[in-house]
Amino acid sequence: MSDLIPKHGGYRNLKSFQVAQLCYDVTVRFCDRYVNKFSRTKDQMVQAARSGVQNIAEGSLASATSKKMELKLTQVARASLEELKLDYEDFLRQRGLAQWNKGNPLRQALIDQRCITADNVAAWVKAVSRFYGQDGLSGHSGLSDRMSTKSTESTRSTHIYPEISANAVLILIAVACSLLDRQVERLAKDFENNGGFTERLYRVRSAKRRRFK
Repeated sequence: MSDLIPKHGGYRNLKSFQVAQLCYDVTVRFCDRYVNKFSRTKDQMVQAARSGVQNIAEGSLASATSKKMELKLTQVARASLEELKLDYEDFLRQRGLAQWNKGNPLRQALIDQRCITADNVAAWVKAVSRFYGQDGLSGHSGLSDRMSTKSTESTRSTHIYPEISANAVLILIAVACSLLDRQVERLAKDFENNGGFTERLYRVRSAKRRRFK
């Protein structure tokens, strides 16, 4: 049966799953703190983040009998994270906060942290907030002008923490999407080269017939 039903369901070991799950955990915390709890946006953001995680897991489990379904669900996960990305971009734009460009050194700084929990991300955001706005790191002159080492905790909570937090999640989403893009490409090549359940079933049956001839 090992030739017919390959190993499957190891989604917890997938880096894409781990980063998507981190995006979900951070999004739940972000929405609880910065998004109106009665708004539809909060529910949509949390659901999009959850969908990214769930579809990676479901795709991995479905891989035993349907590579086509695994591909489809992995692409659904990718689409859900893209939807979440747009929500974070809207959050920043609508509040006049900066979205970091690709050259912002804080992007790589967060990636290098290799955060695995929402607490890790929160600690990074707090650490960055101490010098945020200096050396052009915010990319937003208006906010930079309001920033100084004497900035109040109220200012940080209103402007700085939300801006850094939203950008942090956007970076994590970008990492997850990149991993999923590579995963989809690998799955497509594997399907092209080895087929799916129907092809495996045919090979097993053919081998069995040859043994009994």
